[in-house]
Amino acid sequence: MNQDLQRLHVAARYSEAAIFNGVVYLAGMVPECEATDIRSQTADVLRQIEQRLAEAGSDKTRILRTQIYLKDITDIAAMNEVWDAWVVAGSAPPRATVQAALAVPAYRIEVVVTAAVKAVVMAAVPAAVTAL
Repeated sequence: MNQDLQRLHVAARYSEAAIFNGVVYLAGMVPECEATDIRSQTADVLRQIEQRLAEAGSDKTRILRTQIYLKDITDIAAMNEVWDAWVVAGSAPPRATVQAALAVPAYRIEVVVTAAVKAVVMAAVPAAVTAL
């Protein structure tokens, strides 16, 4: 595996995240909860996104692009209520939302996110240490 490419939560078919050149790419996040309503499923998916971004060294303020797939586009207003409460003011990313047939009939939403990894701040190294 390439040293500058890192994969997280690798399964036989896909990884839940990949990090390359300072960018984290999340797989489509789907609900893990048993709820059937769009608000609960959206909240669950957004919680997972926050968790995966944190594991990858990023957060929701660094999202570069979001793709949202809804089973039924008429759910968009209810989904947007949850989304709008979740997005940090001034950090709303570019976003596309479309209706799509999802892999599991109970899923009402799937979200794909691409985000920038936070810059690593290097601590100053004392001159005596660098001279060794």
